[in-house]
Amino acid sequence: MPAYNRGKRRRSNPAYEATENATARAKRRGAVKELAALRQQRRLLPSHDPSDPDYRRLGYVCYADDWLLGFVGPKAEAEEIKRQLGTFLRDELNLELSEEKTLITHVASQPARFLGYDIVVRYVNDKLDWRGQRQVNASIGLRLPQEVIREHRTRYERKGYPIHLVRNHDRDFTIVAEYQAAFRGLAQYYLLAQNVGWLWRLYWTMPGSLLKTLACKHKSLMMALQRKYRATVQTPSGSMSCLRVVVERRPGKKPLVAQFGGIPLRRQRNAVLTETPPKIDTDWGNELLQRLLADTCELCGSHRDCEVHHLRKLADLKRKGRREKPVWVQIIVARQCKTLVVCRPCHEAIHAGRPIGRNLA
Repeated sequence: MPAYNRGKRRRSNPAYEATENATARAKRRGAVKELAALRQQRRLLPSHDPSDPDYRRLGYVCYADDWLLGFVGPKAEAEEIKRQLGTFLRDELNLELSEEKTLITHVASQPARFLGYDIVVRYVNDKLDWRGQRQVNASIGLRLPQEVIREHRTRYERKGYPIHLVRNHDRDFTIVAEYQAAFRGLAQYYLLAQNVGWLWRLYWTMPGSLLKTLACKHKSLMMALQRKYRATVQTPSGSMSCLRVVVERRPGKKPLVAQFGGIPLRRQRNAVLTETPPKIDTDWGNELLQRLLADTCELCGSHRDCEVHHLRKLADLKRKGRREKPVWVQIIVARQCKTLVVCRPCHEAIHAGRPIGRNLA
């Protein structure tokens, strides 16, 4: 395969150069109206020749078993690269390239989907830098797909109106915390998207569903519960309203706080993304609030400095070929619950891989 990244620079566009020269002449003559018209015309033209037959570029990015190639060149060469990749995977690695999932997409007309993001090429002629030159055109952008918003909104609304979820067995603290976890996980995953503000459409739906769920549980009015739990939180983007539930504990212990809202939807270029946005868990058999209020380590029975050890998913504990599972793993697997309330020494022992002081097997 040729070294596409070492080619020469793309040649200039003759039409753009002609318009630029005409703009310079109009500026010297002081023709204000002609100068404005030529500048508008220049913005509509690419500065480099998009049909340069000698220009090639090839970029590559991979995450686990997902990969993406960015190629600048003819479609015939893109198909040849795909064929060579299929041959290499089949002959060298004994793997088959999925023809259905391996697509060739022209991103100028259709976005390419990668890890839940839409990869697009941006064209904005009126976004200029301090020199008056376009700074966005032909650059790659990350966007939040519309399907993601539509899919998540259908969980909390019917026919355009919020609906309640059946959570009569849970306390208000748990309901609010799980709504917040669902929205926060989605927001944190799409912080790199330029249109992360689209998540406000989901945010406007979820509070209605949350209040309806609480109202259905308490047989009360939504407005009464909104007045009861309304609060204001300070964020780096200023103060924001939210719904907050506070559960007091014994003297000397900080209260437990669960809130929905207070997440500024601002793009962060250097955001650290979580791999999988969390979903609302409908398992009512292990309510975390009751276990936190008990303030007891579920491994050694201590009542000092209790906190929560949380797993990403239970499947990580059930892989074959591992040595004998420690006691804390056996407890979590038996409960089918991803959380374990432990004291600080036991929590440090879990992360360090040391045996727990008291054997509860």
